[in-house]
Amino acid sequence: MLTEAQPARAADAITRSNLDSLLASDFFMWSTGIEDTFITDPHRKTARALDEYALTQHYAKWREDIGLMAQLSVRYARYGIPWHLIEPERDRFDFTWPDQTFELMLELGIQPIVDLVHYGTPPWLVSGFGNPEYPARVAEYAKQIAERYKGRVFWYTPLNEPRITAYYCGRLGWWPPYGRSWRGFVQVMISVCKGIVLTQRALRKVDPEIVCAHVDATDLYHSLDPRTDAAAELRQNLVFLALDLVSGRVDDRHPLRGWLLKHRAEDLDWFLSEPVELDVVGVNLYPMFSDKVVLPTSTGTRVRLRYGSADLITRLGAMYYERYERPIWISETAAVGRRREAWLRDSLDAVKGLRAGGVPVFGYTWWPLFALVAWGYREKDLAFERYLVQMGLWNLQVAPDGDLRRIPTKLVQSYRQVSLAGCERVGLLGGRS
Repeated sequence: MLTEAQPARAADAITRSNLDSLLASDFFMWSTGIEDTFITDPHRKTARALDEYALTQHYAKWREDIGLMAQLSVRYARYGIPWHLIEPERDRFDFTWPDQTFELMLELGIQPIVDLVHYGTPPWLVSGFGNPEYPARVAEYAKQIAERYKGRVFWYTPLNEPRITAYYCGRLGWWPPYGRSWRGFVQVMISVCKGIVLTQRALRKVDPEIVCAHVDATDLYHSLDPRTDAAAELRQNLVFLALDLVSGRVDDRHPLRGWLLKHRAEDLDWFLSEPVELDVVGVNLYPMFSDKVVLPTSTGTRVRLRYGSADLITRLGAMYYERYERPIWISETAAVGRRREAWLRDSLDAVKGLRAGGVPVFGYTWWPLFALVAWGYREKDLAFERYLVQMGLWNLQVAPDGDLRRIPTKLVQSYRQVSLAGCERVGLLGGRS
């Protein structure tokens, strides 16, 4: 198993020392990942939890699944670790899971990009992100992980998708602490962003070579009616709120400063005095989720999804680079069912166009490796098969004995082809130029 005394990093590890020189070259980071939402609190009606590793049988099939990553010839993989297993009780740490999974990944030449928090917290942290101890507790957990794998693992995501976390936990009321207001959204957002800042500081104190990948979901909002212009503008500004907070941009001139104070945001000035550097900016976007129209209703507005084109990548990639002037990583993208092949081709063409235009997009992640279980599984008591979302490179198929079989799609070969060819083949699938 991995220990602190084992040999130093692999020669091709990306660290803060060599990051800029790699990004100035033709380096391109092909990656994948396994959906790792961990909502351990059972739903009050269905008694279901939402542990994706359990539901997709990854806990039992981790060797096979990491082997699938190796089949793709990717050198990097976003990989979540279950905080609730690693710290089952306050200040008692069990590294069995990451020891065995990280060891196999590194043996196979795959560098983990560690998701420290993916929506959920351990049961002992009552109210989750609503617990006032959350920022300090998550930073301590990150410190323990960094110390354990110092010199071996260098990439960490402090918290995946802070905006979606704040929305589902504070506004929609699906996950702890079950807030159902914009005030609840703001409270969770402040909490998770404080946690991100303290986590990055803790990681860097252990190892200055660690690269922090700041990953959030992104959307493009459209208004087709003057009555919804203000609502669409608010939503678009919220897309950037987490990164703006942690990088110390929410000052008196920020367009959301007044809105945040209206919803009783506390400690905004704390972020101005404690900003973090954004090593890389990861954007999660999907054609079926990320293109949104704000429509008027008799009581206000509503948001309608429409299926987006690869122009999402072009426009959002440019927006993020203009705003933060940091390297951009496509940290999650995929399509569903038969649309997957076209999305892979078109999205890579968009990445190629951004790079040609001077936007430093340095990586691409097809997410997830295999199908995921829709979040609605926890909320409603329907048959398990109803919740399988086939948006991976492999499909999941339920066998008669309940085993979840990994069934390769045509994209397995396509993705392996581009990852082997390197960055010069970005956007060149199927003979297209």
